[in-house]
Amino acid sequence: MKYDKSEALHKDAMKTAPGGTHTANRYVDPHFVFKKANGAYIYDADDNKYIDYQAAFGPFILGHNYKTVNDRVFDVLQRTDLFGVGTTDLEIELANKLNEHIPSVDQVLFCNAGSEATYHAIRLSRAVTERKKIIKFQGCYHGWHDYVARNMLSDWDKVMERDPGSAGILDEAIDNTLVCRFNDLGNVKQTLEENKDEVAAIILEPIPHNIGCIMPQDGFLQGLRDLADENGIILIFDEIITGFRHGLGGFQEAAGVTPDLTTFGKAMANGFPMAAIGGKKKYMERFNTNPGGDVWFAGTFNGHAVGTAASLATIEMMENEPVHDHIFNLGDRMRNGLREIYDRLGIESYVTGYGSVYTSYFMNFEPKNYLDLKHNDGDFYVKYRRKLIDNGVFEMPVNLKRNHISYSHTKGDIDTTLEISEKVLKEMIK
Repeated sequence: MKYDKSEALHKDAMKTAPGGTHTANRYVDPHFVFKKANGAYIYDADDNKYIDYQAAFGPFILGHNYKTVNDRVFDVLQRTDLFGVGTTDLEIELANKLNEHIPSVDQVLFCNAGSEATYHAIRLSRAVTERKKIIKFQGCYHGWHDYVARNMLSDWDKVMERDPGSAGILDEAIDNTLVCRFNDLGNVKQTLEENKDEVAAIILEPIPHNIGCIMPQDGFLQGLRDLADENGIILIFDEIITGFRHGLGGFQEAAGVTPDLTTFGKAMANGFPMAAIGGKKKYMERFNTNPGGDVWFAGTFNGHAVGTAASLATIEMMENEPVHDHIFNLGDRMRNGLREIYDRLGIESYVTGYGSVYTSYFMNFEPKNYLDLKHNDGDFYVKYRRKLIDNGVFEMPVNLKRNHISYSHTKGDIDTTLEISEKVLKEMIK
């Protein structure tokens, strides 16, 4: 494929935006400029067509420009938008939906991005417990704010060390965020003992999808629930990615473990800006949206008609159509097909995923935490994805990134992808 028009447009973009892109995660080589999307497919400025598994890091659970969702948004915008006072019928209806489906949600508040939701969850936890410190896990991502912007995709010599994710973060913020190893309850217990009665919250992706797909081992999530209860700590599940994509009740429903607070976003609105924080009533009522609440919660665009309408349409699709059956079956088809190809070609690999999410690590065992991923052949991982892109299959050409299947994908798309994957891998191992 050629990318001449994309590269030319990117050069223009760099004149008016640093790096020519508006979030750091989008800066990849080649410098794509996209112009159209429909269902399972995206098209760039050079008219190259791709089967899309990037899905904008996961929001598109139904597919790009999904008509049912778009029609609801267009219809709602004929009568309402944003008022800046009171509430709307859409917000009430959507809050009821989350209360109905999510085990942890007694009450909910809407915002616009996952980072906002995790920020509010942590601030609320500190207010409730009157403690400063929080625990996060190496490799997990919870947004761009200072509370959690450390030890994400750390260099190997910085794993479990002091690794701020940005210049400009206050030392106090870094030092009040403790880092533990995922799937290691002993490490969490030790950290709690060393910081006795100082930890306000434990926040985690119940499946660390920021680094592909690391599955929680049996007993790990329940062990965190028990430790939180024993130590008076708020347990926060960051289900920005897993929520709705892994089931209407989030991954917490599948795992049978209920956190105190949960954050949502991405797949909830099938690509429209929307996020939420929900949890137990006794905690949520501390927000000052409730008279007498003392934890600040605000946002001009919270509960906007676009996001609420899109969320209602998306959730109703999941309620009324076999969305999860379809994407889970296609996920199994993809993972099983990739395993067969790697075995046939003698390529050392570990194919993993959950439901509609999949990735292939080029290593010979199941990773349990971030440090295990040091054994993944990152160069092969990225080269493989770039070659897939050149053949019309879009997987993010960055090490340790997950892929997403949507309701718009078909068995034919999966089979075509597997054929292209085998072709590319045969070329690579020559």
